Amino acid sequence: MPTIRDLVGAIRQREGVEAAVVLGRDGLVIDSQTVDQVDAEHIAAHVPSIVQFADEYGAAANRGVLTTAILEHERGMSVICCLSADAVLLVLAQPSTNLGQLMYELRRNRANIAALV
Repeated sequence: MPTIRDLVGAIRQREGVEAAVVLGRDGLVIDSQTVDQVDAEHIAAHVPSIVQFADEYGAAANRGVLTTAILEHERGMSVICCLSADAVLLVLAQPSTNLGQLMYELRRNRANIAALV
């Protein structure tokens, strides 16, 4: 059976992916693989507030809690995928990265990925 480290490594090896970070809902890193310029602990610390506000928005809009968010920034994209009540996956990708296949696999395998955490 694959481990969290295997999951993080497989995501990080995708073309254009600069970071794959599994973190707790408290913002502490569980496992990560990043390019040298990315500080996993620093970026992970910001994710819980994004998830919290997205959950609040989801409640206000009658959409429920956040499952996945894609944030597009001028120098790349961030994917936040809530795996369970305790864990979140963060993926940083270059602007030219095709996220379609990654998003499909995350959605299709969310329960299996969550079981690893």
